[in-house]
Amino acid sequence: MISEINSIFSEIGFMFAEGPEAETEVYNFDKLNVPKDHPARDMQDTFWFRNDDVPEPTVLRTQTSNVQIRHMENHKPPIRIIAPGKVFRNETTDATHEAQFHQCEGLMVDKGVHLGHLKGTLEYFFERFLDGDVEVRLRPGFFPFVEPGVEVDMKILSGDSKLKGKWIEMSGAGMVHPNVLKNCGIDPEVYSGFAFGMGIDRLAVMKYGINDVRDLYTGDLRFVNQF
Repeated sequence: MISEINSIFSEIGFMFAEGPEAETEVYNFDKLNVPKDHPARDMQDTFWFRNDDVPEPTVLRTQTSNVQIRHMENHKPPIRIIAPGKVFRNETTDATHEAQFHQCEGLMVDKGVHLGHLKGTLEYFFERFLDGDVEVRLRPGFFPFVEPGVEVDMKILSGDSKLKGKWIEMSGAGMVHPNVLKNCGIDPEVYSGFAFGMGIDRLAVMKYGINDVRDLYTGDLRFVNQF
């Protein structure tokens, strides 16, 4: 699925980027404008561990946004990347949640980037990935690293999917917060950007009709060989 996602985004100029799964607090939270008292930093949500080789507090990354930060620090705009990879959340597992799962984040930074570019990019991806016409809507949402922030819903308009005609929450997204751009050495007075993050496991559930997301991690060959 990651290969297919990468292929679709490459058609519209996005590059594949990756980074470490074990990350410092600075890159997982601080540079993303996440306040020190934000609940996402709590032990209930984040796996913290001690790394004697790194002086800063270390976590298993809770999103692949660390890849965005590292890329912006080392590349000048224009930037178009996707960052798929494994992420970790300290939560109870059930049919729709896992303590480890795969996420794909996207980032575009250039002069004059706006929410219309975000909406058009996601519409293109969903239509190509799900082989049908889709409609995308944006609802107000809050995330520390974007302003304004939006929740992205999608409705499948064609094909024979069981989900046809239903609005489904697909992604958190928004315009990159000026503080995040500043933290990476990019002037927010000159450049703007959008970012989004979506669960690859959720895309698998939709595309292949999987009933339990935990099946993706059992290693059961009877399940794996179907793909």
